[in-house]
Amino acid sequence: MPPADRLAAEVCDVVVVGGGIGGLTAAALLAKAGLQVELLEAHHQSGGCAGTFRRGPYTFDVGATQVAGLESGGIHARLFAHLGVDPPAASPLDPGCSVLLAGETTPIQLWRDPQRWALERQRHFPGSERFWQFCGSLHAANWAFNRRDPILPPRNAWDLATMLGALGPAPLASGLLVGATVLDLLRLAGCAGDQRLRRFLDLQLRLYSQQPADHTAALYGATVLAMAQEPLGLWHLHGSMQTLSAALEQGLARAGGRLRLRHRVERLVPPGQHPTQGTWRVEGQCHGTTPFQIAARDVICTAPVQALPALLGESLPLGYRRRLAGFDDPSGALVFYGAIDRDRLPAEHPLHLQLEWGDPGPLFVSISAEEDGHAPAGQATVIASVFTPARPWFEHGEDTYQERKRAAQAGIEAGLVQLLDLAPKSFRHSELSTPRGFLRWTGRPFGFVGGLGQTPGRFGPFGLASRSPLTGLWLCGDSIFPGEGTAGVSQSAHMACRQLLARRGFSLSLAG
Repeated sequence: MPPADRLAAEVCDVVVVGGGIGGLTAAALLAKAGLQVELLEAHHQSGGCAGTFRRGPYTFDVGATQVAGLESGGIHARLFAHLGVDPPAASPLDPGCSVLLAGETTPIQLWRDPQRWALERQRHFPGSERFWQFCGSLHAANWAFNRRDPILPPRNAWDLATMLGALGPAPLASGLLVGATVLDLLRLAGCAGDQRLRRFLDLQLRLYSQQPADHTAALYGATVLAMAQEPLGLWHLHGSMQTLSAALEQGLARAGGRLRLRHRVERLVPPGQHPTQGTWRVEGQCHGTTPFQIAARDVICTAPVQALPALLGESLPLGYRRRLAGFDDPSGALVFYGAIDRDRLPAEHPLHLQLEWGDPGPLFVSISAEEDGHAPAGQATVIASVFTPARPWFEHGEDTYQERKRAAQAGIEAGLVQLLDLAPKSFRHSELSTPRGFLRWTGRPFGFVGGLGQTPGRFGPFGLASRSPLTGLWLCGDSIFPGEGTAGVSQSAHMACRQLLARRGFSLSLAG
């Protein structure tokens, strides 16, 4: 087998690295625009952290278990309309989540109807309505801004003009709070001392920003706190999360793009550093044993930005390398995958729940719906996830690792027994994935499952740009504006594609 530097490189217009939701979105959009696109995914299936796996009769969603952006005007709805593909069948979640604080028995329901949610929060958090009104005003401004598809943060005159074109009076006014946190909004509203409200907000915000209220950017937090209500909303897919990937794969194939599974990218070589001048060279291993090379004018990388030093080596500019090194680690995750007889669950239970729990941490729980394909009739899958620092799971030998894993699973099962009022040992199936498992599944460094914490200094105009310092290298995913979740990474992919196409003299616009 010839070494990688002697292989004849295939040639295409664009290589997209990573077949998660962001990579699928980017590849499908560029293929639809008429470019020759190769999408490279190291795993045997697409989807990444929004993928699925099977255990006997059970289908488990790996990480993501709900979807945003399928409403009219939402990013997924706009994408599927543009690609000419039917969106996956889904139902709105109502409530979007049921939240139980430690030591309490009455949950807080995140109702889909805004008026019903207003009554719920007034009942649970009297005296906080001024805070929620602040959040509502900021969210409305953010929504108006995002609907115009801004480029953030801008890195050249075209980016800046596009961002300025998305501004209006309300976004300009909300920009006065660009350096504020959600805690600052609580202070302005006079309810920063409401510790029960703070506990509730910290649970919600950590799901999306990886930060509590005192560190989450106010402009980001105001929107994620409104995600469960109309006109937005959260959605349960009829089937596994893989149906979202399958619909995007269909759009990619229909447009003439190609998805190559089991193609692990190991190196990105900029133009001028290899014989094929004027193009990037993408190197890696196919099916674990066969080296490949693909040359392309542009590369879109969807991997976490923490992977860039290994992919680019000395080609990564020193200043950018230092900036990446200064970021805090994204989170890792502990995820419990279980199956249970449905009649053991509480009657009329919501599909998504949160529990403020001590060890190993707060639980986010997803229960499959009847006949959605996750479990046989009369049974349900139960998935419970906990954020955890990722690196410590790689610092010990196998015996210590297994002991920690057993303790974490026992802690999660104890939380589920309390939350769902279960008898001990109710689960037909149970297993736990740690950051080590997510490293094997996704290839993300240390099994990171989140992007950059959305603090005021790393959100919006202060975040990482999709336009990298290296010409022809574009970034998208949960490290890039607007952040995490399937809707967030799809929006970042759309933004990167618009910039790439503009450089080639084309435009890209999604209706709606």
